[in-house]
Amino acid sequence: MTSAHERKKQPEQVRRRLLDCAANLAVETGLASLTIQAVADAADVTKGGLFHHFASKDKLIEGVFIDLLDKLDAEIDAILAEDPVVPGRFTRAYVDSAIRLMESKAPSPWGALSISMMTDPALRRLWSDWYRARLARHADTDSAPMLEIVRYAADGIWLSDLCDMDPALRMDRAALRNRLIRMTTEPERDPA
Repeated sequence: MTSAHERKKQPEQVRRRLLDCAANLAVETGLASLTIQAVADAADVTKGGLFHHFASKDKLIEGVFIDLLDKLDAEIDAILAEDPVVPGRFTRAYVDSAIRLMESKAPSPWGALSISMMTDPALRRLWSDWYRARLARHADTDSAPMLEIVRYAADGIWLSDLCDMDPALRMDRAALRNRLIRMTTEPERDPA
């Protein structure tokens, strides 16, 4: 009898382990090199056990992406809870999250998944659905055009950092973050 049959079934812990191992392997080897067998081995489950939780490699990758979006939600919610200024609060949290993630020295699967999102319609849909829901939730406080511009700037920072832009060509991230945050609290001027 194998140890898989002897151990107590703990589906949520197994699923969590599979997601964590897939995310770690995505960082180490990239999504293109990620295999079902490698994830199963790293999580100490059979391929059948992995397929019980995720029907395919694509579904596993989607699961990792959803897990990261849940973590992003939690981080943004924590930042929102600390921000006493309501107008623009979501945009400030979004900027902070984007810059913190890029400044973090910890390896993250966000890079590989973000690049894949550009070509993978399922990941793009997941991101769009998440973003649309967040914007709808914060429509009363974060729909001003200037706030949209600030969020686009945060996306641009994210993309330039993913592309490993030469640091000599980049503005200091702390100064850039502070400027973007100020833009969320400054009254909009009509450019006309």
